[in-house]
Amino acid sequence: MKEFILSFIPIFVAMDAIGVLPIYMGLTEHLKKRDRDKIVVQSLLTAFIVGTVFLFLGRWIFNVLGVLVSDFKIAGGTVLLVISLKDIIQQGKSHRVPADTVGAVPIGTPLITGPAVLTTMVILLDTHGLFITILSFVANLLITWVIFFHSGTISGFLGKAGSKAFSKIASLLLAAIAVMMVRKGLFETIAYFISQNVK
Repeated sequence: MKEFILSFIPIFVAMDAIGVLPIYMGLTEHLKKRDRDKIVVQSLLTAFIVGTVFLFLGRWIFNVLGVLVSDFKIAGGTVLLVISLKDIIQQGKSHRVPADTVGAVPIGTPLITGPAVLTTMVILLDTHGLFITILSFVANLLITWVIFFHSGTISGFLGKAGSKAFSKIASLLLAAIAVMMVRKGLFETIAYFISQNVK
């Protein structure tokens, strides 16, 4: 249970289902409930497939490309930082993504399973093993499904002002996580080159 919790929490923070919720509602507000339910299923299937494939092939892809995990942290953190800053600064959004693809992109990836989640799972794989990491990932996807499925209730509770405020706070937290990823990536890169020079 301890291993599961230690693996579950980082993925929960990286996935940030509640923070993604206002974006999901903005992308699907013009759709009927039946269509929104289909999009939820499509987005979670996409997120699961992308996360699982990357979990098994991520290290191999890194080795083939000569990319370090620290490089991925810097790149992923930079992308997240740009996305979060854009969301914080801009006043309004005009989302009109085709309904037949919005579940896969951008909701499934990169919003649910994005650079932060992928990087986190690769790191957790070394620490907690494959079974615990996948279990934690699936548990977080189930939580995301519950949150998205009840998006209407949550939106009604928060109200428009509350949803927008929560979205900004979530974006600020995402920016902080992005900076942390870049910082850790830089430190790990420096440490790697120092160790190579020492050898």
